[in-house]
Amino acid sequence: MTDYLTIAMPKGRIFREAVHLLLKADYQIPTEIENSRKLMIDVEREKLRFILAKPVDIPTYVEYGVADVGIAGKDVMLEEEREVHELLDLKISPCYIAVAGLPNTKINDVMPKVATKYPRLAAKYFREQGEQVEIIKLNGSIELAPIMGLAQRIVDIVSTGRTLKDNGLVEYDHIVNITSRLIVNPVKYRLQDNRINDMVVRLNQITQGV
Repeated sequence: MTDYLTIAMPKGRIFREAVHLLLKADYQIPTEIENSRKLMIDVEREKLRFILAKPVDIPTYVEYGVADVGIAGKDVMLEEEREVHELLDLKISPCYIAVAGLPNTKINDVMPKVATKYPRLAAKYFREQGEQVEIIKLNGSIELAPIMGLAQRIVDIVSTGRTLKDNGLVEYDHIVNITSRLIVNPVKYRLQDNRINDMVVRLNQITQGV
């Protein structure tokens, strides 16, 4: 089915917001796909195929050409550093990456520990601050690290700040704002540039409020 344009998307909030964006851009997509449990969904009318995967895997699917384009958070892009092109800031699912920890604590050890699911991004940040730290990779519940004494600081994604507050943590620095981006496989872009450019134009009109 080579006439289909394949789009890799994360499951959950980003998928729902992306579908709404495509609907606003006049793509004829059945709204019930938001509740589908399938991992691959075809929309025959538009010749679109959606691949639903974990957020961290989206750039990989696009880099290896399994998907033509993808929708990925900027946090994943910064951490994974995959060989893909970023075409458009979709301005959905806004959040940010922050440094946090227990209140009124300082980093004063010879080699302070920082827990995060973004080891590359965190290491780069502290290196730019001139601080040498030990990065501890965790995959979830990052807020537990300072509470349990595993690390003095965490680097994590923040949406409302409620999770930090509920766990007695405070922000110490704001690293970078995050939104979801439309990305493309460079080779697939050359093969399907008309369809992909049309998508970029239509989505850009919505994000810019044109």
